[in-house]
Amino acid sequence: MADSMEMTILSILSPALHCDWKITQYQQALTTTVVFLGMMISSTFWGVLSDKYGRKQALTVCSVLLFYFALMSSFAPSFGWILFLRGLVGFAIGCVPQSVTLYAEFLPTKQRAKCVVLLDCFWALGACFEVLLALFVMPTLGWKWLLGLSTIPLFAFACACPWLPESARYHVASGQTEQAEATLQKIARDNGKPMLVGRLVMEDGQMSIRGRVRDLLSREYRKTSLLLWTIWIATAFCYYGVVLMTTELFENKAPCPGPGPCESECKRLSSSDYMDLLWTTLAEFPGIFATIFVIERFGRKKTIAAQFLVYTVSMAILHLSMDNRAYLTGMLFISRGIVAGIFQAAYVYTPEVYPTPLRAVGVGTCSAMARLGAMVTPYVAQVLLKTSTTWAVSIYAATAVVAAMAALCLPYETKGAEMKETMVRNQHK
Repeated sequence: MADSMEMTILSILSPALHCDWKITQYQQALTTTVVFLGMMISSTFWGVLSDKYGRKQALTVCSVLLFYFALMSSFAPSFGWILFLRGLVGFAIGCVPQSVTLYAEFLPTKQRAKCVVLLDCFWALGACFEVLLALFVMPTLGWKWLLGLSTIPLFAFACACPWLPESARYHVASGQTEQAEATLQKIARDNGKPMLVGRLVMEDGQMSIRGRVRDLLSREYRKTSLLLWTIWIATAFCYYGVVLMTTELFENKAPCPGPGPCESECKRLSSSDYMDLLWTTLAEFPGIFATIFVIERFGRKKTIAAQFLVYTVSMAILHLSMDNRAYLTGMLFISRGIVAGIFQAAYVYTPEVYPTPLRAVGVGTCSAMARLGAMVTPYVAQVLLKTSTTWAVSIYAATAVVAAMAALCLPYETKGAEMKETMVRNQHK
């Protein structure tokens, strides 16, 4: 939820800086790009850290850093300071995907997909809360107060981190079987269930290869990793494209459907704009529930591919009636819901396909690759859009088609499969 609020700010902050500090279109895009640059640089780092020192330790450090840098952003005296501090915010956010790794490692196979996807409800809730907060804060107090107030959930999470349990799978993978048994005993006690009888063991040699990025490109995982990186790049490109495009389209009185520069004068978001933004943000909830329904029936690969194709259609017809506000809001609603579901399906599949010694670094590297797409998307959704809406939405549609093909080419379907503890050479198909 806290992560979502910090990311939702990106679509609200740039138009505000455009009006207050007279920054250019490219500077608006740069405000978003630096956050994703920080995330790209740090995601693999946090993944390696999580595999070597534990998921809980990495999340604790990143939550403190994220709160501090986000709060300092609200005191930024100049555009240069905003870029610097928001880049550091992005660096800290790069660890957030490890929360999914930690969560998934506690879940049983039958409930894993549903629970991981439901986790996105809190992302959607955070995005909605940020829009509502902006609705009341921006017209009176301005963007600095919005940045400051948005750090409250971060502070709450940082304070709660000492009570987070460490992953029992991580403890076993790192040879700490006593700690793993203690965690499992506490889980059994809290659930009123008897502790299973047996010994926790780890195959010889596995502890020495935890957190190695090069193993993602070994013969067993090379094809999977390359295709997943393609999917994650496209997903972030398409998701944040819709997020940024929404405020840009609502900000402009008359979006340009074809070639030629659009009007670039300052126009602050109105209450009506914020309400429409809220409606499109609410689309994530039906997208989440639709993904839950589909992913356990048709599998991870087919779900991701089908959702990308639906996104392609919604983008392809978005520009057909740009002057109709209801049509525009409706198509953005569909696009936002679908691409939110894609993100969650990817978050389900990625931890499932990698073994415990590589799980955190695998998720972290995928997240880092996603930031490549997120870094590029502001120049389409915030810059190219002002020149030609048709070209902008066409790029998003074409990207989704490529990602759909990549999803279908993934070599392994993880539906119903147990999470792997060791780097085995045969996987479920």
